[in-house]
Amino acid sequence: MVQFIQKNSFEATHIEDEWIILDTDQYTVTRLNDLGGFCWLKLGVAQTVDSLHTAIDQEYGAECEKDSIDRFLTDLKKCGLIRHAI
Repeated sequence: MVQFIQKNSFEATHIEDEWIILDTDQYTVTRLNDLGGFCWLKLGVAQTVDSLHTAIDQEYGAECEKDSIDRFLTDLKKCGLIRHAI
């Protein structure tokens, strides 16, 4: 299975129910909701869609569609925030 991990050490700040990810190399700011921030923290180590799915279910007690997680990871990859783990 494909694993993903944070690409670099980014500055991340949690303010109320929102996460702000700062990429000081690319001068970008990415805003994430609370669930996105939870996934971001998990991506500090290699994760698969399935492992994130399980973690979300355990933390929030709610079923999250794997397609939604896959789209989220695709968006983070497009933003240059994550990469495939080797």
